[in-house]
Amino acid sequence: MPSRSAAALSNDLARRVLDAFQARIAPARHMFVLGLSGPQGSGKSTLARSLADVARRRGLPAQTLSLDDFYLGRRARRRLAREVHSLLRTRGVPGTHDLALLERVLDGLTVATPAHPVALPRFDKGHDTRRPPSRWPRVTNPPRLLVLEGWFVGLLPQAPAALVEPVNALERNEDPDGAWRRYVNACLQAMQPLWTQLDALVALAAPDWPQTCRWREQAEHDLRRRHAPQAMNAQQLARFMQHFERLSRHAADTLPACADLCVRLDAARRVEWFGLRERQGAPPRG
Repeated sequence: MPSRSAAALSNDLARRVLDAFQARIAPARHMFVLGLSGPQGSGKSTLARSLADVARRRGLPAQTLSLDDFYLGRRARRRLAREVHSLLRTRGVPGTHDLALLERVLDGLTVATPAHPVALPRFDKGHDTRRPPSRWPRVTNPPRLLVLEGWFVGLLPQAPAALVEPVNALERNEDPDGAWRRYVNACLQAMQPLWTQLDALVALAAPDWPQTCRWREQAEHDLRRRHAPQAMNAQQLARFMQHFERLSRHAADTLPACADLCVRLDAARRVEWFGLRERQGAPPRG
């Protein structure tokens, strides 16, 4: 039999996730903010869209927000690279996002009206900068469900002692004194008040870090096949992924135990384990 499509798998998972939180979302008097965290290539953006689609079919107005759309543009990151650390030129880690804009959008969504719509930023990864505000979609009514997705949503900072030893060649060669990783960790600490706005957190878990890299390579292969200008070759991608390795491994070790719902995926992104924390505890590792 042919394998089921990624869309079908995502829709099935979205229904299971919403079923798990339906009793909390439906009676909520405020916008229910569902955090969705997962490593690169895990399908979190697709799942976020499916969650919103399923919620709308159930009569719940829903929107999605991605941390990726709040990246600082090239100019701002170049300034960070000059003033703080050269590795901050590359988008992705905490410290490369416009948190003030994110807070304004979150606050605005709760009171959106046709007279005072809220514009949702869109980041153009091909040009590595934010699209003009004139091209941002507008929201004119407060959603009942907001899905906030990103690769480190809900993540706690690391202990200072964990920052001492580099985890890969990038850190060893380009951050020998640990200044970049301490800055990133401090920025993650500064994001903790944002996580307190989450009403629930869903964590997607990959089999391991090498599989996360293989998922990301699959996406890059598709870009190269389409001759997309932002496509990276194997060497560029290997270096790029090292920016994310530390916190991705940290998330794999810590998020499953503190998320409200953990979904462990196999290499084909099929659900291998699905469990609510209050009912079943943390999923087994390995």
